[in-house]
Amino acid sequence: MSGAWVAGATRAKALVRRRLGEAGAVQLARSGSFEAAVETLSIGPYGHDVRPGLDPARAQNAVAATLLWHTRVLAGWVPRQGADALRTLARWFEIANVDALLAGADAPFELGALATSWSRLSRAADPRALRAELASSAWGDPGEDSPREIQLGMRLSWAARVADALDPALPWAAGAAALLVARERFLERRELGSRTSDRAVALLGAEAAHAPSLADLASRLPVAAAWALDGLDEPEQLWRGEVRCWQRIDHDGWALLAGSGFGLEPVIGALAVLAADAWRTRAALARLARGVGSEDAQV
Repeated sequence: MSGAWVAGATRAKALVRRRLGEAGAVQLARSGSFEAAVETLSIGPYGHDVRPGLDPARAQNAVAATLLWHTRVLAGWVPRQGADALRTLARWFEIANVDALLAGADAPFELGALATSWSRLSRAADPRALRAELASSAWGDPGEDSPREIQLGMRLSWAARVADALDPALPWAAGAAALLVARERFLERRELGSRTSDRAVALLGAEAAHAPSLADLASRLPVAAAWALDGLDEPEQLWRGEVRCWQRIDHDGWALLAGSGFGLEPVIGALAVLAADAWRTRAALARLARGVGSEDAQV
């Protein structure tokens, strides 16, 4: 075991203290106002990027930017293998930047050394050029140049990469892919494009990806993904699967941290715990922005 792994794992275990926690997220959601919640975050564990006065979208992005900062810190402590793993997990931020690019907005995240292909993608003038850049990059061709297919293609490409490269994260990637396919096909009632469908087949199997109903999809999923849709009978219940997905990521992250080793697992575990905390915090801010009453607040 190298000194870099020991240092990285030790740093990872220390970083998880910089989170709001479940109780803190519930308390945040019960703040007197959205503005008060942002003020609280600005002097807490998300103070690296959250500042008073941010609007809802910018505040949620600032919470995620703090998670990105933690990821960059970890990448600087671990050996190359660990940095590559963190870069794989950090592809979510590149997807978010592309989402902003497609919407005509500024990219919210500075990726630095964690970027996969952002320097090239950021220069694309339109969806057709963006598809061409994706096709010649590690992301692969989304199959079409519509914003929807680009977004779906990148998400499934990311899930496949995580599933292939990081054994502890395989169930997270497979479960998230199952939820994405279920939402598109049975909640939004939009069939997948041919290339997107191929990616879904590679992750979930042909029988599941082409299932005619949500129940059929749930019954045909591989074990690694089936947990995400277990007990969800109607498409309108899929939001529960997203909550379950983040709960599992949090639970599994703590289990990885509890191991006695100083290798990659505690590093992935720390990032999982921090990512779940960022999700809870963003959810609390979203509730406040929608004006949810304090008596109903829960995360």
